[in-house]
Amino acid sequence: MHGTHLPSDDAARTEHDVARWDAVTSLTLGVFGLVTAEFLPVSLLTPLSADLSVGTGVAGQSITTTAVIAAIAGPGIVIGTRKIDRRWTVLALTTLLIISSLIAALANNIYTVFFARILLGIGLGGFWAMSGALAMRLVPPPLMPRAMAIIMAGVSLATVCAAPLGAWIGDTLGWRAAFFLSAGVGAVALAVQTFTLPALPPTGHAGLGTLAAVMRRPAIRTGLLTILLFVAGHFAGFTYIRPFLERVPQLDVETISLILLAYGVGGFVGNMLGGAVSERSPRLSIMLFTSLVAASAVVLAVGGASLIVAATAITLWGLAFGGFPVSVQSFIARNAPDEAESAGSLVVTTFQVAISSGAVLGGILIETQGPVAVILFLAAASLLAASVMAARGERRQLSLG
Repeated sequence: MHGTHLPSDDAARTEHDVARWDAVTSLTLGVFGLVTAEFLPVSLLTPLSADLSVGTGVAGQSITTTAVIAAIAGPGIVIGTRKIDRRWTVLALTTLLIISSLIAALANNIYTVFFARILLGIGLGGFWAMSGALAMRLVPPPLMPRAMAIIMAGVSLATVCAAPLGAWIGDTLGWRAAFFLSAGVGAVALAVQTFTLPALPPTGHAGLGTLAAVMRRPAIRTGLLTILLFVAGHFAGFTYIRPFLERVPQLDVETISLILLAYGVGGFVGNMLGGAVSERSPRLSIMLFTSLVAASAVVLAVGGASLIVAATAITLWGLAFGGFPVSVQSFIARNAPDEAESAGSLVVTTFQVAISSGAVLGGILIETQGPVAVILFLAAASLLAASVMAARGERRQLSLG
């Protein structure tokens, strides 16, 4: 189907022919399954901990376990599988999702659940690390942000669906049924990927030396610093959004749930907007969405006692954060097209470090200064992230001038 005259590095690329949207959609299914499985314990902690006779705090470490392993697995998978066809690597990572979910569903003790979550962390970290590089190889370069937006739509859908769906299934059919369903989603994703993913021979030169070399690129360092600041601010705020809504506008659980649903829907819209804006300029897209989160946080901190103000600000926050992952993945991939997988693995690790540190910082702030301080920290971190990206753009223009 493809000519044999193409250079080996381009053998698996499709930009000279047609975009493989069927394969891109199969990756969306995979990421939906992985992120759904990642967030399932959030809504299942109470029945899971009761059934396995452990405290909710101990059961909650199943979420931490996945995040820590994903941070390590991102670079580890990219380097460890650097000589393997990426099609087979993706199929193996999706298979880990299925195995992990089945082990969790059948677990008789918390240690088995932790083992299942370690397997999930490997699948999640590896998949995230390669997502940008895969998008670049399945569609023409100008369409890469659109492909990333479609893949990231799986994250948005999982964020909206996982907690309420998991809670409902947990209450009606039991927590184990939720993990069986997660395995089923993984099986569907695996079947679609098997039929749609083309052969993707390994490219680049993944290794510790390559990771160090990619890190030395000014644009990559700027992108990673922006991620660290913005994502830490976001998770400091979002982890404690419920206490804020309970204490400041003093809302009941039902109203808080509706506001968080609006946040999730906003995130889905923002994801698509992020893809559209990033096709023009990933840097501009990052600046736009980080600035919008900063503005939303200031409005929330100042006028959050009002239900209307709080709901509007949080919905805009969701929209703006939804546009960020697509934008930053596009930015990183465009600045390291030759080593997109290595750059992607650095993004995964930075995200996980930012998530962990943001949640810890938020916890300290809410205990010592109160819920408004957490939102002000989100505003400051987001504005700083936008400033870092803006300054990088100016330096680049000057250097090219």
